[in-house]
Amino acid sequence: MEIVKIGKEAMKKNENFADKNNKLLTDNDIFAVDVMGSVGSGKTSIIKQIIKKLKNKQRIGVIAGDLTTEIDARRIEEEGVPVIQIQTGRVCHLDAGLVQKAITKFNLADIDLLFIENVGNLICPAGCPIGAHMELVVTSVTEGPYMIQKHPPMFQRADTVAMNKIDFAEKMEISIENFKEDLSKINPTSKFVGTNGLTGEGVEELIECMNLPQ
Repeated sequence: MEIVKIGKEAMKKNENFADKNNKLLTDNDIFAVDVMGSVGSGKTSIIKQIIKKLKNKQRIGVIAGDLTTEIDARRIEEEGVPVIQIQTGRVCHLDAGLVQKAITKFNLADIDLLFIENVGNLICPAGCPIGAHMELVVTSVTEGPYMIQKHPPMFQRADTVAMNKIDFAEKMEISIENFKEDLSKINPTSKFVGTNGLTGEGVEELIECMNLPQ
């Protein structure tokens, strides 16, 4: 019983931080996107492709969450945008308190659009809001045909889902239509886009579906 109580207190504390983050970002006219997905799904590649399309129109910042490395943060820095790295150690997701610390390291007056790349995980981030305005889940055909069925909490909260690496769909005999049907059953309001993070295929459609400021 005591463990459950502590868990509820921790969740409430995180929600309070998330609300403060959302207000801080909104008050500074910053639109924030929480980007979630498994390790290797292509989150960083999708973020880079979106940045390439929008960086001459929007002032973009990125918070990159990872356990120990700076690999993804350095890849994003190649696009010439400011990046704050959060290293979580053994913690499998970002929480709102960590994100708040990272947000304050930016000059908020110089940011219009903020991407927050969560730690690679389709389980833990689903129950931990961080104060973003939108949640994008990146999954890929290489993760198999049942990702949405196996991880419903993550996809139930997604505003948009990018099914990445669609160039492998035929080789792996995976149906994109089946993914769409699985998503519509658990989250009929979520938008679905097929993408290729290496070539940029589908990224313009993804930007439109997310209604990102252009």
